[in-house]
Amino acid sequence: MKSKLIGYWVTTIIVALVLLSGGVADLLRPHDAAEGMVQLGYPLYFMSILGFWKVLGGIVLVAPRLPRLKEWAYAGAIFDFTGAAASHIACGDDVFHIITPVIFALIALASWVLRPEGRRLGMLWISRT
Repeated sequence: MKSKLIGYWVTTIIVALVLLSGGVADLLRPHDAAEGMVQLGYPLYFMSILGFWKVLGGIVLVAPRLPRLKEWAYAGAIFDFTGAAASHIACGDDVFHIITPVIFALIALASWVLRPEGRRLGMLWISRT
């Protein structure tokens, strides 16, 4: 049980740091990040939208309670990471740019699977027998 909790926190902190650092970079729009966004075919204002939601998602993942928001944050992380991989595939980028977000998506999935009971949304359907 302790190893599951350690696995949860390691994967969660990795995902939160990736979201937070990527979100701050998107909000600050450094030259390299802006060039990358343009190369992928996205308008620069998209960085503000992504950055805002990445920062919020990273905060929510490590915050106590908030199980419904955590579900949204995990979904957003998966959309972000898989969308990044798909964008790099569409642009014909090298394998590194494709594999990296896929690995982060798998880490986010591991965090979601390993989350403790207190960080789960709960039962969605209650059986009435």
